Amino acid sequence: MSDANTPLRTPEPSPIPSPPAQRNGCLTAFMVIFGVIMLLPGLCALIVGFASMDQSHPDPVVALLVVIGLLAAVGGVLLIRAAIRGRQP
Repeated sequence: MSDANTPLRTPEPSPIPSPPAQRNGCLTAFMVIFGVIMLLPGLCALIVGFASMDQSHPDPVVALLVVIGLLAAVGGVLLIRAAIRGRQP
């Protein structure tokens, strides 16, 4: 049982969450443009990679350049994805 002299506690209102910080639109545009530019070496790497598959002994330097081009394309995809999704809390 409750004591008559004890005041009832009211629940405190929960704080209103602040909206997420807005990013600069120019930065997002630069990220997307630079990401698209980084996709171009990946496209060239795919073309060169498929063209060099005809040879029985492909040059290891060409294979290395194809891998570097594909890594640049993956970086471009990740940059575009980061620009579209924005900052995650």
